[in-house]
Parts: sequence; C-alpha cells; structure tokens
Amino acid sequence: MDYLQQLIERYPQLSGNKDAISKAYHQLAETFESGGKLLAAGNGGSAADADHIVGELMKGFVKKRPLGDDFIAKLRGIDPEHAEYIGKNIQQGLPAIALSAHTALTTACINDIGGNIIYAQQVYGYGEAGDVFLGISTSGNAKNVLYAMITAKAKNMKTIALTGGSGGALADIADTAIIVPETETYKIQELHLPIYHALCLMIEERFFT
Repeated sequence: MDYLQQLIERYPQLSGNKDAISKAYHQLAETFESGGKLLAAGNGGSAADADHIVGELMKGFVKKRPLGDDFIAKLRGIDPEHAEYIGKNIQQGLPAIALSAHTALTTACINDIGGNIIYAQQVYGYGEAGDVFLGISTSGNAKNVLYAMITAKAKNMKTIALTGGSGGALADIADTAIIVPETETYKIQELHLPIYHALCLMIEERFFT
C-alpha cells in the first residue's frame, strides 16, 4: 500500500515534503535492516510525539506481527507452562527509544550537568554508528535536541529533523529535514502526527507480513 501517496492526498499541503519523508523512510529501513535502532527526542508535545513513535514501532501498529516458530520453541524449552501465553501475546518490534521517558536519568542530568545536555548524554550512551536520531522541534531550535543531534552526527549516526517554520538550526545540520509548512506550534504538531504515522506504516509494511 502506498502510504506516502495516501498521506499527500489527505494532506496536500505536505506535497513539498514528499521527498524528505521518503528519504527518512529509507534511512530508517536501512538502520533496522542492519540491526540498528531509533533514538527519538523532543520537548512538550514533541516529547509525546517521540513516545508515540516508539509505541508504533515496538509492537504491532496495524499488523499483528506474530512471533516466529523458532522463538516460541525456545520459550517452550524454558517454561512450557507459560510459553503459550507469552508466545501468543508478544509481538515483534523494531528497536526504538524515546529519550524523554527516563525520569531518573533526566532529573540527574538537570541537577548535575544542565537541562540542555539531557538528550546528548543519552545519545552518547545509547547511540551507535548507523543508528538514527530523530529530533522533533516545532521551531527547530530546541537546544537540548540540537545538542543531541550534534552528538549523534559525531557518533556517525543518521539524523532526521521533524520541524516547522524555517526549520531552524536542526534543519541546517540534519541529514534529512522534514519541515512542515506551518509556523504556529499547534498547527506544526498537527502535521507532524500524520507524517510519523505514515513513516511507521511504511516501515511496518516493509518488515512484517
């Protein structure tokens, strides 16, 4: 199913973003195919978006994603009593982490180092060459997201910016910048959601039958 074309048909104002969305999809697909992961970060509503994206990737979105027989057999070999329930209910996932979700680490960084470094610290700790960092910022100028993207590039990670307005500093350094054609925060966020839903649908279709 051509989810990208469907997105443009439903949101024609995003037609200018089609190439960037396609490029982001290929970056993500390449990373997951090679066993890498996605790190996503934002602030406020964009933090919620990062968390939302992880939810769509780490379990079934529109597909059930059942486990393979080999893994179910391993479960049975460990605990036959509980293997049936676990094997029936776990779904295959794609590795993704929302960097806003770690309260103890975040508050430790704020207290000990400074709030603007909270995401860069996690990118340095979690990130590996070939992983993807997705920085979400409606202005493109959130310092903590920017510092994380700079750190990601230093670790040879792929970088994607999801922004609005002029794109800001993130768009200047990201490998791929998806800049939606709005300037007000809530309107930018309203367009971010269908974009990352389309990306998650495209990724799920590629990896799961």
